[in-house]
Amino acid sequence: MNHIHPFRRVGALALIAVAALSFSAGCSDDEAPAGNSAAAAAGGPEPKTVEGARAAAQTVFDRFSGGDFAGAWEMYTAKGKQAISKADYIKLNEACSRKGLAISLTSARMEGTDKAVVIAKQLVAAQSYTMVYEANAWKLEPAAEGLALYKQGAARAIAAQKKAGTCANA
Repeated sequence: MNHIHPFRRVGALALIAVAALSFSAGCSDDEAPAGNSAAAAAGGPEPKTVEGARAAAQTVFDRFSGGDFAGAWEMYTAKGKQAISKADYIKLNEACSRKGLAISLTSARMEGTDKAVVIAKQLVAAQSYTMVYEANAWKLEPAAEGLALYKQGAARAIAAQKKAGTCANA
C-alpha cells in the first residue's frame, strides 16, 4: 500500500507533467508555431506579451491534461526537445501521467522581454513554469528536474517514477 502524502503525490505529478512536456529530440524550423493566439493561427508571430505567454502556457497544459502528449511536446523549447524524443515523451506520459485533471493558470508575470513565469494549479498543488519566447512563439522550458528525468530515456524515467511512487498508472 502506498502511503505517500496526497500533496507530495500531486507535487510529484506536477513535476512529471513538466518533465513530460520537455521530451524531444529536435524540431524543424519550418513547423508553424504552436499556440492559442490569433496571430499564430494567422501564421504570424505570437504576441510577445504576458497575455501571449499565458495563452500558450494554457494550451500546453490543456494538451497535456487532455492526453495530447505529442501536441504538448511540440510546445517545448529546443532545449526541452533535445532532452527527450517525442516518442519517448509520449511513452513516458502514457505510462505515468494522470490524464483528465485540468491544469489552470493562476497568475503570470514577465521576466525580461523573452521570458515569462506562469503559476499553474492542478487540484490543490501549484507550481511555477517558465515560458520562453523562441522562434516567434512562446515555448515551455522544462525545469531542471524534468530535463534530468528526460535525459534518462523513457524506460529509465518510467522505472524511476514507479520507484518514487509518482507514476500515476503504476
